[in-house]
Amino acid sequence: RLYECIYPRNVTEFSYRISGDPASIFLSFQASCTEDRKDVLERLTQSGFRPLDLSSSDLAKTHGRHLVGGRAPASLTMDEALFQFEFPETPGALLRFLNNLPQDLNVSLFHYRSHGADVARVLVAFQVPAKARPQLREYLVLLASKGFTWKEETSNDMYDRFLREPVPANRTTARL
Repeated sequence: RLYECIYPRNVTEFSYRISGDPASIFLSFQASCTEDRKDVLERLTQSGFRPLDLSSSDLAKTHGRHLVGGRAPASLTMDEALFQFEFPETPGALLRFLNNLPQDLNVSLFHYRSHGADVARVLVAFQVPAKARPQLREYLVLLASKGFTWKEETSNDMYDRFLREPVPANRTTARL
């Protein structure tokens, strides 16, 4: 629903990390003019979101965008699997990614930033209970057939050190 309020405008940045309710999302999009930006913000409000326009905040644009989310509590990252994707930089690529997402999978981390290249590098974490792993595998195969490449990063030290609380010794991590 959030993305539908913005589409067909280009999303240039999208950051989210599971943390509680309500979720905090940092999103940038290309508006054609001030009125267009205001129209999108109004559409978001009418759809039940609470947008905060930070377009004039240098602090948000320079630093805040990179700090959104931080570490998620271990209780919210149970069975989480982390993936790095390359999205084709074509209109609607993000929409195709989201529309094909199995409903049983929860996205618990999302970071997308357009760099103006042929592909965008995207970091995504899914909460994947054991029973949903076959669905995730099918989804990844489908994405590969649509030009999305991926690599699992669940065992990456960066993930353990900066994106989630330490995993209790008696818990295993979800790997595909």
